[in-house]
Amino acid sequence: MISIHRIVLRRLLLAWVAVSLLVGGLTYYFELEQIDDAVVALAASQSTHFAPEGLKTGTHTAEELRVLEQRAGEFVKRNFVVIEVYDRQEQRILEAVNPQYAHIEAELKRFKHSFPHDTHSHYQKFVIGDDTVVQVLVPLPSKNGGNAGFFEGVFVVDRATLHEFRDRLWHTLATVLFAVLATTVLLYPVIIALNRDVIRFSQEVLKGNLEMASVLGAAIAKRDSDTGDHNYRVTLYAIELAEAVGLSAGEMRQLILGAFLHDVGKIGISDNILLKPGKLTAEEFAIMRTHVALGVDIVEQSDWLQGARAVIEGHHEKFDGSGYLRGLSGNDIPLNARIFSIVDVFDALTSRRPYKAPMPLDGALGIIQKDAGTHFDPRLVEHFLAIAADLHARIGLASEAELQARLREQAMRYFLRASVEASAPAAVAA
Repeated sequence: MISIHRIVLRRLLLAWVAVSLLVGGLTYYFELEQIDDAVVALAASQSTHFAPEGLKTGTHTAEELRVLEQRAGEFVKRNFVVIEVYDRQEQRILEAVNPQYAHIEAELKRFKHSFPHDTHSHYQKFVIGDDTVVQVLVPLPSKNGGNAGFFEGVFVVDRATLHEFRDRLWHTLATVLFAVLATTVLLYPVIIALNRDVIRFSQEVLKGNLEMASVLGAAIAKRDSDTGDHNYRVTLYAIELAEAVGLSAGEMRQLILGAFLHDVGKIGISDNILLKPGKLTAEEFAIMRTHVALGVDIVEQSDWLQGARAVIEGHHEKFDGSGYLRGLSGNDIPLNARIFSIVDVFDALTSRRPYKAPMPLDGALGIIQKDAGTHFDPRLVEHFLAIAADLHARIGLASEAELQARLREQAMRYFLRASVEASAPAAVAA
C-alpha cells in the first residue's frame, strides 16, 4: 500500500512550492516597489538642495546664472549626472552634464516628458546599460512663494546603494520563504494525526458497507441453497484468481462486491421456482433468468454498489456467446464476470447441496478444462487450474467461521487500498 507519509509529504511539498511562488512573487514585487520608492525619495531629497533659497520669478542676471551653473556643476559631479533648470514658462535656463555619463543624456532624449502642474515631485526610472537612473522633475519654489520653475535631474543610483537595497530584498524574500516552509513542516504532524482519524472513520464506514453487502449476499444464498458458505467461498476463490491475473485494488473491490451480490436478483424470484427440487420447465427457466436483470435494477439504486454490476450482469455470459443476459462473447464480457463465472461453477460442482453430493476435485477440474473456450475464458482457466488444488484445500473445506474471518481480512485490505489509491491519483502518478 502506498505510504500515507509519502503522499502527505509530496502534497505538502507541492503546496509549499505553490504558496512560495505566490507569496514570494508578491513579496518580490512589493519589495521592488519599495526600492523604487527609496531610490526616488533619495533623488527627490537631493534635488531639493539645488535651490534651497528659491529662484527669482523674472529674468536672471548673469551673476545669478553663474551661481546656478556653479551649483549645477557641483551636482553633476555627484549622483546627479544631468541637470536642467527651466523657468516658469518651461524655457530652459541652463544645462549641466557630467561628460562621463553623456550616453545617458543621449539615451534619455528619446523619451519625452511633461512638466508637473502641482507641487509634487514626478519621476521615471530607467535601466540604461549597467546603470539604474531616475529622471526627477521637481517644481522649484520662488523667493516670494509659488512656483518659479522646474528642476530636472538625472540621478544615478550608486552600486553600493543598489546592493544594499537588493540585499534587503533577498533577506526579506528568504525570511518569507522560510516562514512558509516552517508553517508547512508544522502542518505535517497535524495532517498525519487528522488522517489517522479519517482512516479510522473510513475503516468503520467500509466495514459497515462490507458487512451489509456480505449479509445481503449470504441471506440470498441461504434462501437459494440453505447455506451462506457458497458466497464466502466463491468470493475467496475469485480474490485468489484475480490476484493470479494481477487485478488492481479498485477492480478487486468491484469483484468482491459482485461476488457478494451476484445472485441478489433472486430476491425477486418466487419460492416455487427458486426452490423447486426438480428440473425447471422452459417457462420457469425464463423466469429464473430474470434474476440477472432484477439484480442490476437493485444495485443501480446505489452508487456504492455500482461496482458489483459487471459480475451481476455478466456471470451467466459464456465465452462463445451462448449465455445470457446479453449474449456477450470473448473479451466483450467484463473481466470480473469472466473470473467469477469460473469460480461460481467450480464451487457449485465441489460443494454439497441438499439435492447432490460434492463432486471430486479432479472431476470438477475436468469439467472446467473441457468448457475452456466455450463457457470460460481459456486464459483464465489456465491460471485457475494452476491454483485450484491449493485453493480447494484451504477454502473448500473450511468452516463458515473460518471463511468469514479470512474474507473479512482480505476484503478490508483491498477496500482500504482502493480507497487510498482513489483519493491520491496525483501522488500515485508522481
